[in-house]
Amino acid sequence: MVDARWNHSARPAREEDVIDLLLVVSELVANALRHGGGLAGFETTPVRDGVRVAVHDYSDAAPAAVGGPGSRPAGHRVGGYGWPLVVRLAQDVDIEKRAGGGKTISVFMPIRTTDRPL
Repeated sequence: MVDARWNHSARPAREEDVIDLLLVVSELVANALRHGGGLAGFETTPVRDGVRVAVHDYSDAAPAAVGGPGSRPAGHRVGGYGWPLVVRLAQDVDIEKRAGGGKTISVFMPIRTTDRPL
């Protein structure tokens, strides 16, 4: 999807943005599998300046709040970096309960072209 929309020879997507998108998607899906009772659905929607991603799972529990850059969730000895990474890299992070149970975590990931400065 990103390749088809942005990787034209004249205006390719910034590699850093594509890497961030892949990392956020990977973390959201892994968290749904590990903490959310399984993956209930996954959607991507290309928009003007990026991609909206929605991951649905079966758990009503929201991820723990993030305590700041580099912090680990209280009581975690291993792992615990995925959600803070999502919050740091994504924009417009939204968590909604689903009518039939579970939740949807939606994020916006900006995709800039190589001709647009940071």
